[in-house]
Amino acid sequence: MSDRTILHVDMNCFYASVEMLHRPEMRHVPMAVGGDPQARHGIVLTANYPAKRQGVKTGMALWQARQVCPAIRFVPPRMELYLRFSRMAHEIYREYTDLWEPYGCDEAWLDVSDSCSLMGDGLTIARDISHRIKSELGLTASIGVSYNKIFAKLGSDYKKPDAVTTMGRKEYKSKAWKLPVQDLLYVGRSSAKKLRALGIRTIGDLAEADESILRSHMGKMGLVLHAFANGWDDSPVKKEYTYAPIQSIGNSTTTPRDLENDQDVKIILYVLAESVAARLRESGFICNVVEIGIRDNELHTITRQHKLDRATNITSEIAGEAYRIFQANYRWDKPIRSLSVRGADITVDHAYEQQELSYDFERRKKLEKADAAMDEIRRRFGYFSIQRGLMYQDPALSALDVKSSHIVHPQGYFG
Repeated sequence: MSDRTILHVDMNCFYASVEMLHRPEMRHVPMAVGGDPQARHGIVLTANYPAKRQGVKTGMALWQARQVCPAIRFVPPRMELYLRFSRMAHEIYREYTDLWEPYGCDEAWLDVSDSCSLMGDGLTIARDISHRIKSELGLTASIGVSYNKIFAKLGSDYKKPDAVTTMGRKEYKSKAWKLPVQDLLYVGRSSAKKLRALGIRTIGDLAEADESILRSHMGKMGLVLHAFANGWDDSPVKKEYTYAPIQSIGNSTTTPRDLENDQDVKIILYVLAESVAARLRESGFICNVVEIGIRDNELHTITRQHKLDRATNITSEIAGEAYRIFQANYRWDKPIRSLSVRGADITVDHAYEQQELSYDFERRKKLEKADAAMDEIRRRFGYFSIQRGLMYQDPALSALDVKSSHIVHPQGYFG
């Protein structure tokens, strides 16, 4: 059986690159797509290469980015614009294969095995796709070509920007094994720290490590990473529009000012719960667990969750549960800087469940209708066309549309 031909396409500095198409004056100045620095919103989502060369990294808080690069200019994210370019890239991929799987809106795996007899080998196809992204979209991409998804992803990271890198069976040891172990997919900070404690610093070290030692220190994940380092990955590239179901839906926000009392928190939890509940309804899901995250103004974070008696996608039920969790777990030692709400343990809406005779079904039906009406009004006239009375207690805190500004994150590899 012959090897598959897998590509991983990663559009370089995607959000920043799209912005530079629309703001050509920023092409040669340090620039990052992030939140609103005046309102303290968010982190660096993408920086352009002039900013990266000065030490700006994805995930930095905006104030940290300004510390390392005082001349940096921030622009707020425009997700609809980025998603439009993402869809145009998908149209290009579709011409080569129906086996393409997005990894966020700027990356995708493509299985072009069945296309090689007509369109050339993987390297030829990758160069053609790279040329088309540049000429048709005005963007650049780094593309990895390999026989599995893990090494294809490693190939796209190997050289940036605007490069095509092969990572075949005869060359992966000379290319991949000398790289730092944290370059391997799913080796995060915590895993890298554990591996370094075992004397494992490169992907080659990991590939040749004793599996029993990896298992004893890292459990099954140690064996998974060992397999990845050796290229033992036969996971398929999923057919377009057949992605794995999500396990949770959540939103978080850094607030325009520190939260100082329960009323402040209640407003933000409702803002977040509205986003989570609306997205659950759009996807036809209900959640069995509500989770909240709390970060104080010294950046200490706690997360707490609780299983619901009845699965829901009703805004008031999710917000009410989030507020109960907050009151049971926070003692106001410090003001709060940011909050998150997540609906987890997701199931399909209207799935069978045991009913209780004492439950008030009429009240729930009214809540569902109210949410549906708000969804429709906001769809037609915008988010702020209808607001809950609670929001008028503090217009500054409630002036957040976290659903529209929600960032699309990569789908989990193990989905």
